Amino acid sequence: MNGIPCGISHFMPSPGLRKFGSTHLMGEPSSSWYNSMAVSTLGSGNLREALKLPPGEDKNEWLAVNIIDLVNQVRMVFGVLCEAECTDIKCPSMTAHGRQYTWTSDETVLNTSAPQYIDLSLTSCQLNIDDENVFPSEIGKQFPANFEERCQTIMRRLFRIYAHVYFAHVSHFKEIKALPHLNTSFKQFVLFANQFHLLNKEETEPLREIIENLVSFS
Repeated sequence: MNGIPCGISHFMPSPGLRKFGSTHLMGEPSSSWYNSMAVSTLGSGNLREALKLPPGEDKNEWLAVNIIDLVNQVRMVFGVLCEAECTDIKCPSMTAHGRQYTWTSDETVLNTSAPQYIDLSLTSCQLNIDDENVFPSEIGKQFPANFEERCQTIMRRLFRIYAHVYFAHVSHFKEIKALPHLNTSFKQFVLFANQFHLLNKEETEPLREIIENLVSFS
């Protein structure tokens, strides 16, 4: 998994910069990754309300802050697996409940292993986050006209990672007693996607039952 950057980078905003928080992917976690998750999502009685656009806030800035957090959470989720559980040998293709996801690069369709696909996905997400023309950190600099479309692409890639995790590796999360934390992370992801219409039903069909169960208790 050499393609996924390691180490923790903190974004310390200077005057005139948007305060996005930690804009870089988190360092590779151990099985105790859930201790570093956003604490506000654990035991929250009304997560749906917490994810709504606050009055007076800029929608694009709210999307940016939350997208960055969701990317970091997915990296932590996958960090539980990448050492031993999700390997090229164990997961030779990126599958989830009857679907196989392929990566397209320069109009070339690539059949990759699951860890390779996830590596490419997280790298792509990070390149968008680091691009000042997509996620501008300078106050007053406009977000691109297609910013929501960019967010939809990022969310689609993150969803596929969750789909593979639930399909192929949920037993590992049960074994290390981290399934509630996986569910909480995914619940936040789903509620945010629903709130801002960032995923369509066809895309989320592989995890429909899980989504219905999680959302019904929100």
